[in-house]
Amino acid sequence: MTEYKITPADNNQNMHIKILDTKLLRFSGVSELSGLSYRDKKLYALSDKGILYQFLLDIEHDKIQILQLKHEYKLRNKKLQRFKRKKRDSEGLTAYKSGFLISFERKERVLYCSRKGIKIRKMKLNPLLENRKNYQSANKGLESVAYSPKYGLVTAHELPLKNQDSKYHTLYAKNRVWRFQAEGAVTDITFLDKDSVIVLLREYSYLTQHRVTSLVEVNLQKCNKQDICKEKVLAKLDSADGWHIDNFEGLTKVGENRFLMVSDDNDSIFQKTLLVLFEIMN
Repeated sequence: MTEYKITPADNNQNMHIKILDTKLLRFSGVSELSGLSYRDKKLYALSDKGILYQFLLDIEHDKIQILQLKHEYKLRNKKLQRFKRKKRDSEGLTAYKSGFLISFERKERVLYCSRKGIKIRKMKLNPLLENRKNYQSANKGLESVAYSPKYGLVTAHELPLKNQDSKYHTLYAKNRVWRFQAEGAVTDITFLDKDSVIVLLREYSYLTQHRVTSLVEVNLQKCNKQDICKEKVLAKLDSADGWHIDNFEGLTKVGENRFLMVSDDNDSIFQKTLLVLFEIMN
């Protein structure tokens, strides 16, 4: 873990977040991190490869002081067998009861798993998510998942479904939906408070290497009759403006208005695993 600067030299943009600390992570064998969850002073990170990592995390004076890899768990079914390759593309992670909810692409589903990544049961989702043919592609599935006592399980696919208005992204609870203006692809969601969700969005061009990471607050209580909700852009980090960012896919709350987000290096020597601590400003 080493210091890394993602902010431009002239960081005077009108944003509602403050970058507190950024670390470049280099843990042997750890790659493609796409989900984060913080509980009991431990940081859990989920890899696309179907692996759950547990880190000891210490944040003091708004800095990531300690990050130690303690355990590695391969996701397994009830028979303790590792999921087959086409069923292990794990993307979203959130704390739930004594374990975690984990969302998947390719074989779209959300599972309730133990803290060691063992399947407990499959969760029931909104019926609108059941038809796999409606997804833009097999790799544009259930990218994220969050949970709150008030709304229950909330999930989102990366891009609008084929039969939906492409102007809007959609968040799904079991029996209702919320929509907000689409810009980029949804890579993670987490609750800010009892009624607001923070959405992490990504825009990326493999041809030009242009990258944009956005953070949007969506208020689930302030929506019109078409279920289109009030939103607020908290930040837009654009590589064209000098931001040294990568492919951010994981987001979790670690304290009062404080969050961590992590980038997926796609197991590539040309990309980085960055862990960013930031504060949402009042």
